[in-house]
Amino acid sequence: MPRKILSGVVVSAKSAKTIIVRVERSFSHPRYKKRVSSSERYAVHCPEENFKEGDAVDIIESSPISKSKKWIIYIKS
Repeated sequence: MPRKILSGVVVSAKSAKTIIVRVERSFSHPRYKKRVSSSERYAVHCPEENFKEGDAVDIIESSPISKSKKWIIYIKS
């Protein structure tokens, strides 16, 4: 099964080797057919601490690193 890749914005970079990324998505409500937007926050492992608030990043699923960190920074190569 392929790993998920999400795009979001860094909302907090205060912890060591961890950043918080907000991922927003919008979808059509199944009954009312209106566009609804929701967001979710993910704790992301970031060994190089070179990201700051407001940066756009891509994240990818990984094996669990800690209780809350199951995502890492995705660098396209």
